[in-house]
Amino acid sequence: MNVSAHVDTFARDHLPPPDQWPELRFDLPELRYPDRLNCAAELLTGPPDDAPVFHTPAGDTWTYATLRARVDRLAHLLSGDLGVVPGNRVLLRGPTTPWLAACWLAVLKAGAVAVTVLAQQRPHELATMCEIARIEHALCDIRAVDDLAKAEIPGLRITTYGGDAPDDLLNREAPGTPYPAVETAADDVALIAFTSGTTGRPKGCMHFHRDVLAIADTFSKHVLKPHGDDVFAGSPPLGFTFGLGGLVIFPMRAGASSLLLEQAHPKQLLPAIAEHRVSVLFTAPTAYRAMLDELDAYDLSSLRRCVSAGENLPAATWRAWRERTGLRIVNGIGATELLHIFVSAADEHIRPGTTGVPVPGWHARVVDETGHEQPDGEPGLLAVRGPVGCRYLADPRQRDYVRDGWNITGDTYIRENDGYFRYVARADDMIISAGYNIAGPEVEDALLRHPDVVEAAVVGRADEARGQVVVAFTVLKEGAGRDAEALRAFVKAELAPYKCPREIVFLDALPRTATGKLQRFRLRTHGDQQ
Repeated sequence: MNVSAHVDTFARDHLPPPDQWPELRFDLPELRYPDRLNCAAELLTGPPDDAPVFHTPAGDTWTYATLRARVDRLAHLLSGDLGVVPGNRVLLRGPTTPWLAACWLAVLKAGAVAVTVLAQQRPHELATMCEIARIEHALCDIRAVDDLAKAEIPGLRITTYGGDAPDDLLNREAPGTPYPAVETAADDVALIAFTSGTTGRPKGCMHFHRDVLAIADTFSKHVLKPHGDDVFAGSPPLGFTFGLGGLVIFPMRAGASSLLLEQAHPKQLLPAIAEHRVSVLFTAPTAYRAMLDELDAYDLSSLRRCVSAGENLPAATWRAWRERTGLRIVNGIGATELLHIFVSAADEHIRPGTTGVPVPGWHARVVDETGHEQPDGEPGLLAVRGPVGCRYLADPRQRDYVRDGWNITGDTYIRENDGYFRYVARADDMIISAGYNIAGPEVEDALLRHPDVVEAAVVGRADEARGQVVVAFTVLKEGAGRDAEALRAFVKAELAPYKCPREIVFLDALPRTATGKLQRFRLRTHGDQQ
């Protein structure tokens, strides 16, 4: 490792032991970064001063010159008034706005470590993350400060922004001069991203300054291929690495701009796309399906790229979107542990029903529980490696995620004979019923082909006779009749009978985390909660 610029060495001191790291690969020339690298300075350098970088729903536009000046002002305040030194962890909390993005860039430019959390997270969750990462500084949108204050985190200094008070971050006196970026090492920790955590204690994933650029120089550069005049938008918040990449890192690396939406549900995305001429969209499969019925009401002619991640994209959703819009959704799998997408495909290389192939700069294979590579066509665990790897913050689960130099994502995949990777299930979502292996997503895909089904989730429930039985939870279109037997008959016509749900439960909405991920563990215990 390079000589660190961090004064507070907590993050580096709590990296996993070197023998527990995955093997890192820097196969592409663009991944061979210099030893000294500040990713915020890199992202802010290059585009013309008058080029737009951030837009708001209200019609405000920040140029790159505006952003540079505001980031420098914030960085002066961080290292001056607030007493932040390189290596300190700084919690960032608020809705998705240009000011949140500017704070993130300022923290990194000042050599500190950004810990962006979700505005929806509650006091006990915030307290846990602050305890794990030993956080003493927080920058918080005034509208999101209540839960952070209620957490009563010992030693945490909260500075609000967006308010009227004289000590508000945006109202403080600060030098108007450029801020010289701290000359961080390429392998200094830049951010800690906490797993969204459907169960158990959250894991802090530590990523370096070079990692921030690497996700742009692999997936974005080689698969997404953005243009300088693109306008990005999407639903994932900046506390979710899918959103951080798609709404800040990728557009800035390309000199493009993004529309930052505080509210980005499907019914808000469509009018925003039409009004602001969005060309690159990042959202989850559920949102694409939810938008299908509203497409005719909006002019979406500006869209040229649609990216899906966060959970499996059903082939039925891909085909329906393609039929209605003419656009091919770019499917991908990423992980907080690896920062962003590492298997994907675009344009004519897309094959519906598969995730794609390893992104340039990444390697992937399918292995069994012992780490041996599976033959093509046989299911196993997805193992990946590339320029970014899992490094948990002082967490024994590091040994579970990294094995023999590979990152084991926890997903069951099949590698087809032609090299494409097809998602089967989360490794713990495989349903075994009467000796049959049943992949929940396959049943979900069949249910979603029914015209009345908006969302579907399938889990296994313990059964004395069969070991497990298939239970489907569905959300129907408004006004549709809740006829379980009709749905069962539909699935039986689509799949082998043993895959048909024994039980169908109708819900008004599926349980999800704040980042939009399905909470399958809640569905598995649904009957116990009644």
